[in-house]
Amino acid sequence: MTSIVPPKVTLLLVEDEPGLRQMLEILFRREGYAVVSAPGCRAALDAIASAPQPFPAIVTDLSMPDGSGLDVLAAAKNRSPATEVILVTAHSTMENALSAMRSGAYDFVAKPFDAQELAALVGKAIEKRAIVVENQRLKAHLSRISSTEVLGKSLAMRQVLELASRIASARTTVLITGESGTGKERVARAIHERSDRAAGPFLVVNCGALPEALMESELFGHEKGAFTGAASKSLGLFRQADGGTVLLDEVGELPLSLQVKLLRVLQERSVRPVGAAQEVPVDVRVLAATNRDVEADVASGKFRQDLYYRLNVIRLTLPPLRDRPEDVPLLAERFIRRFAAEMGKDVVGFTPDGLRALTSYRFPGNVRELENVIERAVALSASRVIGLGDLPESISGHAAAPAQRLLELPQEGLNLDDVLSEAERRLLLAALERSGGVRKRAAELLGITFRSLRYRLKKLGLGDDEEDAQESGDVES
Repeated sequence: MTSIVPPKVTLLLVEDEPGLRQMLEILFRREGYAVVSAPGCRAALDAIASAPQPFPAIVTDLSMPDGSGLDVLAAAKNRSPATEVILVTAHSTMENALSAMRSGAYDFVAKPFDAQELAALVGKAIEKRAIVVENQRLKAHLSRISSTEVLGKSLAMRQVLELASRIASARTTVLITGESGTGKERVARAIHERSDRAAGPFLVVNCGALPEALMESELFGHEKGAFTGAASKSLGLFRQADGGTVLLDEVGELPLSLQVKLLRVLQERSVRPVGAAQEVPVDVRVLAATNRDVEADVASGKFRQDLYYRLNVIRLTLPPLRDRPEDVPLLAERFIRRFAAEMGKDVVGFTPDGLRALTSYRFPGNVRELENVIERAVALSASRVIGLGDLPESISGHAAAPAQRLLELPQEGLNLDDVLSEAERRLLLAALERSGGVRKRAAELLGITFRSLRYRLKKLGLGDDEEDAQESGDVES
């Protein structure tokens, strides 16, 4: 019986007995697999660590002179939980079988075994893994769609996302700038998801969080014995992301010594692991993000000018949340749905005062701060709607300040457009509250036409096309 095997499926075969190993190699190659064989546990561990991609399936002996098949199983699952491992042993006991299955083995086979039955078992393991990987891919896809949607629909964000979509299919490096918490990683994910690399890995490294001594190894990998503690090979971030995308978050924090090496990687499209004599080609798209003033760092010598030009081929600048207040209700409602589901609470919206407080606050921490505020509010809320009492004092106290403050001119001056937009937003929400949400009546209270009210609400992200159409029909009739 010949199993149907997807092309280019590579198995790892671990067997210390040369004759049996050779026989199994021939068997699996006839079945259509590519085979990497290891004569023992240590060689298998090295093969697992150094393989460009995780092995879909592994067939390994249980008892070997230099280790156990359970060690191989643990290393394989640590590299990729989706890898299926079949353990083979001449010393079959119920205890061994249970131990193997508890450790995550796909199956346990006793010697002597039927070769064709083993081949069929491997085929089933591959099929199971394909289903698991596809489910993970679909879940990740849905998660990425959800995360990229939580960006906003203001004109400023639509322009950013439109440019992101236009450049997604290119291999060009992109520099994403903006204040902390504006959603730079989510925009990077949106670019990856819309690219032809979407099926590949999307890996993120925070360049400001890694110790300088470990950063080169984390990015480019290392050879076994390259330094104290390097007990085995490491691929490094760039090789793990082969065929996908790497986001270098907080790239402005990279030390100058690493900036030189990163520049070479971008130019040569290859990496040299620590301790290696030769470079290894990589197929990776690089995105970079920072909240620093990179031009100022270049001028002061903190950031290499040649690397800046290499990263800044295309620039995306994310606006702070205070410059797109119409996104606040949309973002807040999506965060409510998410946290209510996670906490198992029936929270569905805001009181008018609660929404007014959010939309009038300037959010120095941007979308991340809003997300944290909503998480706190959902956790504290004792009803289906979030009110002033569920919001931090910094927000509820700001909302309670007298409206006359809008007419005061601070000593340091102000932005007139921002003040007028805030006043307009407050009055629109107050009119809607007083009219019980009837927009025709709200327009009358404000002395404007229904059409004007609808335009202003849409500008603030408060429009509802279905409700607009219904009320518009009522007005015209």
